[in-house]
Amino acid sequence: MTATPLPPSISATGKLPKVVRGKGSYLWDASGKQYIDGSGGPAVYCLGHGNAEVNDAITAQLGHIAHGYRYNFTTDALEELTEIIRTNAGGTLREMVFVTGGSEAVESCMKIALQYQTAIGQKSRRRFISRQRSWHGNTLGALGLSGFAERTEAYEGAFVPSIKLSPANAYRPIAGATPETAGEACAAELEAAILAAGPETVAAFVFEPVVGAAGGCVPAPETYARRVREICTKYGVLMIADEVMCGAGRCGPWRALETDGVEPDIMSVAKGLAGGYMPLGAAVCTTAVWEAIRAKDGAFGTGHTFTGHTAACAAGVAVQKIVAREGLLARVAANEVRIKDWLADALSGIDAVGDIRGRGHFICAELVADRDTKAPFDPELKLFMQIRQQAMENGLICYPVGGNVDGQRGDIVILAPPYNATDAELAEIVEKAALSIRQVLRA
Repeated sequence: MTATPLPPSISATGKLPKVVRGKGSYLWDASGKQYIDGSGGPAVYCLGHGNAEVNDAITAQLGHIAHGYRYNFTTDALEELTEIIRTNAGGTLREMVFVTGGSEAVESCMKIALQYQTAIGQKSRRRFISRQRSWHGNTLGALGLSGFAERTEAYEGAFVPSIKLSPANAYRPIAGATPETAGEACAAELEAAILAAGPETVAAFVFEPVVGAAGGCVPAPETYARRVREICTKYGVLMIADEVMCGAGRCGPWRALETDGVEPDIMSVAKGLAGGYMPLGAAVCTTAVWEAIRAKDGAFGTGHTFTGHTAACAAGVAVQKIVAREGLLARVAANEVRIKDWLADALSGIDAVGDIRGRGHFICAELVADRDTKAPFDPELKLFMQIRQQAMENGLICYPVGGNVDGQRGDIVILAPPYNATDAELAEIVEKAALSIRQVLRA
């Protein structure tokens, strides 16, 4: 069925509804309207809203002390969460710095990489390599890594730049590659970039194992992550996995990169760590990275006033205990095929559906004007904004984003439901997402 989008008359920039209550997968605004949270906000609310056990853990911690300043004290909550992350991350990812969100986590990863290179006598390694169609955060360091023109253009020239590579996307493979060879081609591009810059100048390569908002739930192509690991090791370049959005179980395994059989040197984690109940993130590194820093400096050089915030760590402990106790990672992994199939069925017959992809509870539909050529819709239509608004009118929160093709063109719709969403709730999310897309496309 050929779709004809509505004219861009629906605006997502009007007055927002006022949310007043949330419970499980649902929220209510001040008028009493109910919404089902099909994307966990921006892929944050892994346990939904109003979880009494998490709220009680936060309240109990507040009853003792809200915040024991990390550089004066340790706390039970911090120590317990540290051990949980060590267990869940596995391997040698054992040392960490806690922060209050994803942008800070990425920034801390960058600083740990630079501190490590300095500690081992490689202070000439100051440059970073990252990719186009990536999003790493709002701080100036993270912005410099990001390949997301819509969000970075206003700040060009003021942040730390990075060497940008092509996106690693099997649906839109690098020039000269096929979906099957995209991983190897993108890895070869990384190696060429390191050699062109001079290995002695490159501190780290930073990438999202499953690209979030900038690409739309794009998993690393086959063989890509393993080849990246080999190349980074060969040239002394640290491998940083940005798992702020795709990690903490969002894609099934606690570490998204585990699916690819690879351990990074440093990783960021945030959104699903405390599930939005408190602001929390972490930069985690291997024992080898930590030991070099410890031997030279004795401690990480990065940290903030609210590093290891006690109540935030207590929230993280509670969220992670529930995820483990209820076997939610296995559920997320098992639901991947079902959600994809349900979404494909609900959108069947619409030629504008170019690709349905993702892992676990991190699934995306990419919409195209021409399925054969994969040409995106005219960006003037602001299709993603229309879908966002239509979904809200239909009582669904989803996460449509524009510019996934080249920073300006492209429309995607991300679904990232809570890990504990029921089958009925997942079906409602898919049904309302498909209805909203059909309504805007008039398909």
